[in-house]
Amino acid sequence: MNHRDLWVFLAVALGGAWLVAAPLWLGLTSSIALTGSAMMLTPTLGVLAVRLLDRRTPARQWARDTGLTFGPRPGRTVALLVAAWFGTAVLSAAAVAVSAALGLLAVDLDGFSLFASALGGLDVPLDVGALVAIQLAAMLLIAPLINSVLAFGEEWGWRGWLLPALAERGTWPALLISGVIWGVWHAPLTLLGYNYANLGPWAALMFTGTCVLFGILLGWLRLRSGSIWPAVVGHGAINASAGLPMLLGSAEEPPNLALAGLTGVVGWVLMALLAAVLLRRWPTARPEPVAAA
Repeated sequence: MNHRDLWVFLAVALGGAWLVAAPLWLGLTSSIALTGSAMMLTPTLGVLAVRLLDRRTPARQWARDTGLTFGPRPGRTVALLVAAWFGTAVLSAAAVAVSAALGLLAVDLDGFSLFASALGGLDVPLDVGALVAIQLAAMLLIAPLINSVLAFGEEWGWRGWLLPALAERGTWPALLISGVIWGVWHAPLTLLGYNYANLGPWAALMFTGTCVLFGILLGWLRLRSGSIWPAVVGHGAINASAGLPMLLGSAEEPPNLALAGLTGVVGWVLMALLAAVLLRRWPTARPEPVAAA
């Protein structure tokens, strides 16, 4: 691993995230969604910064090394892409079902009161049930693709470049370390309680755990396919479906997202179990490091 390249990548990706989030911290904007969307481009800027340092590696090899192609077995890549698209939604639904079964999530499938309260009395032409049905259909069929546009900005950095860059440490260390870095990168938002409003700054630590576990799944997709595209779609799919508890929950007993749903402890357990099965049943080769630029 070229340590210079690693530090350049981290400086641009993490430093860029804080630079983008500076207006949020300074009170110049209140839009976490807009800030987060802009932040998602910084890991790709990190990859491009490394590339600009030295262009000796042919462009086609660089693209292949960083996962921009469909890998050595395109058919497998397409199958994993479809699995990531729909499997992530299934995993989110399973986390909701388990959370409800354990008494950690009160669901309201009649009035969808939590979602209705979030609408804030807006005058909409459809009833709440119809809106929820539309949301669910979009979550499964459309949103993963739309979200993948911005998810690419992260995945080319985290799983495309960083994961192979850590390859000399072995597959498991590379998966874990890249997941921790991914979690730390979210700090400009999570220190403000993003995703876990009731935890305050501790949300940063909680979400890092989520990133490590889901990052293992995305990393497995990257290593198994030799391509970033299944991971890109998987990332887009979790951004679409992780909010399922807020869509199906009860306003009388709002969910504790640190416990319930895919980003809570229940989701952690499910993701850990799935990762163990995938890596044991379909092991991956040690990631090949990206050639010196």
